[in-house]
Amino acid sequence: MIIIKILILLLVIIGLLCAFRKPNGKWFEGPENIIFLFFWLLKRLIFGVILVILAPFAVFKYNLFVRLRNNRENAFADIDVQLQRRHNSIAQLVTTVKGYTSHEKETINRVVNARSGAINAKDINEKIVAENELTSALAGLRISVEAYPDLKASANFINLQKEISDIEYNIAVERKGFNSATKDFNTAIEMFPANIIAEILGFKKEMMFDLGSSERKNREEYIHK
Repeated sequence: MIIIKILILLLVIIGLLCAFRKPNGKWFEGPENIIFLFFWLLKRLIFGVILVILAPFAVFKYNLFVRLRNNRENAFADIDVQLQRRHNSIAQLVTTVKGYTSHEKETINRVVNARSGAINAKDINEKIVAENELTSALAGLRISVEAYPDLKASANFINLQKEISDIEYNIAVERKGFNSATKDFNTAIEMFPANIIAEILGFKKEMMFDLGSSERKNREEYIHK
């Protein structure tokens, strides 16, 4: 019924237009002109229908992308609190290690530089990269202190290690929610035809927060000692 009504409307429009002159002063005369006008109107009608459908779709997808991006940022805000706590604990750990070791300058400097890079990182993806570097540097420091039994027996060192391990556990818990939010966002912008809208509007695939297999193995081995 809808198609019939549209065809009737087109015929009415054609009839009305046939009563007027063309811009060049000639009349719409002959079957060729009527057929041409019919397809001319039909193409514009199809274009208008597509535009009416795509515009709300694009707006809906844009709002969806923004909502999912905000969910990801909010999830990382919870992680960021734990990361700041870890930075403070690592600074105290480095100070403690310096008091017991005299041949681990390179290892300690790597931790100090990695911590500085993590603190100064700006956006989420930069922070993820910097935190993974800090985790790797910290794993190297933990291996190095195995050669210093007095340091390992220090109450301050033991407490700081436990504190950092507890913080890292909290980070791991919060990271699950962040990675889930990131996965939802990435899936939304990669699915067709939403990926076309995402490309036009500048939405790009975001990074997951993964420690990496080697860093994760080192941390878990140390925690279970």
